[in-house]
Amino acid sequence: MISATQERFWTRPRVFALFASLFVAVLFIGANAHLIAVSFLTKPDCVLQPNTEGAATYRAAKPSC
Repeated sequence: MISATQERFWTRPRVFALFASLFVAVLFIGANAHLIAVSFLTKPDCVLQPNTEGAATYRAAKPSC
């Protein structure tokens, strides 16, 4: 027989914790997807290089810019 004072499983704090966790997970996945999309969609042809003589510097992929 079921007791009349049986507690409900889905209380407000549990529902809030579930939705907050889902929101954080979706936000995290969305931010990472955005970073990956931006990294693939932006392909700069030319990168400005500082004028440094005698020092090892990074070069552009296409230095003919």
